[in-house]
Amino acid sequence: MDFQLTEEQLMLKKMVHDLAEKEFRPRAAEWEAKAEHMPLSYLKKLAELGLMGLSLPVKYGGQGRSAFEAVIAIEELARISSMCAAPVFESNVGPVKVIEQFGTEEQKQKYLPPVCRGESLISIGMTEPEAGSALTDLSTRAVLDGDHYIVNGQKRFCTGGGESNAYMVYVRLGEQKGAKGIGGLIIEKGTPGFSFGKQEQLMGLRGMPSCDLIFDNCHVPRENLVVKEGEFRKLMLAFDLERCGNATMCLGIAQGALEEAIAYSQSRRQWGKDICEFQAVQFMLADMALRVEAARLLIYRATVNAATGLPAPFEANLAKCFANQMAREVTGLALQVHGGYGYSKEYPVERMMRDAWGWGLAGGTIEIQKVTIASLLLRRRFDQRR
Repeated sequence: MDFQLTEEQLMLKKMVHDLAEKEFRPRAAEWEAKAEHMPLSYLKKLAELGLMGLSLPVKYGGQGRSAFEAVIAIEELARISSMCAAPVFESNVGPVKVIEQFGTEEQKQKYLPPVCRGESLISIGMTEPEAGSALTDLSTRAVLDGDHYIVNGQKRFCTGGGESNAYMVYVRLGEQKGAKGIGGLIIEKGTPGFSFGKQEQLMGLRGMPSCDLIFDNCHVPRENLVVKEGEFRKLMLAFDLERCGNATMCLGIAQGALEEAIAYSQSRRQWGKDICEFQAVQFMLADMALRVEAARLLIYRATVNAATGLPAPFEANLAKCFANQMAREVTGLALQVHGGYGYSKEYPVERMMRDAWGWGLAGGTIEIQKVTIASLLLRRRFDQRR
């Protein structure tokens, strides 16, 4: 077992770190304040450096690297802003992996190369007004009619909604209740009968588009079916990699907050000395580092073990659950180190704290993660409806 990065991985980490500092740090605060989406030119820049589709196969325009190396890149960008890391997240550990792992060759040839070129993003449509944590209660329905599926329903809190070019939508394909009737369709932006709700105004993650997906007799080609009825498990296996990406967003935010707190503690003076001289501040910095490093190890284990495939559910859920809690705690401590200045929008830690809370709600709440962890430990399924 080797905990050292290879020379190639260190080069990747430095390259993304330098990019984040030079290109994104000077602009991230402005984009967030105005809730502006990242300009397309920056998406192209990420693609030119091979970060879009870093973990997708070379034959589809990717770099053929592992999930672990994608995580290295996501973490370095998330130090600056979740918004800056989002395209790399979506193009490596997001719903594109459902297509890469389970799609037809035609689907892979059609959808993956544009993602790698920075010309397209694919988002996920899961949550509904009555099906969030209770995902298997989803009611969006796709009925086969000749060579098309007719889709009706509504998805909520879709990150990338309105901006992404295509959506991996979880739908009910048959009459069977629960997970057995659920599958996955690719639905492209601009498909007749597919529209978007208003953009959400969220506490954090500003600049990352989020809205409802609305399907009203939406006609989707039959060949866009990726996961068949009864194969819901495939969707969730792929989603475990997305959960590792979620955890990495938290890791990046927390690492950024720790760096801000370290720097501030050595520049802010009280009673004639740097505040890092005070034991109370030292304890806060040490607690932050402990949590960040523990989360990093859990995430790295899950993604290294996934290699170019999908992570073990137990490892992915542990990583996400711990990282979600950790980011909230670490950003709170960073704000406390900054004192009153931490509460000011002039400093980035208040934004980091707001963003950190969002990731513990997305992709399965902390509480749902704990139920899943217990279920995996006990090898029993717990029916929340009883």
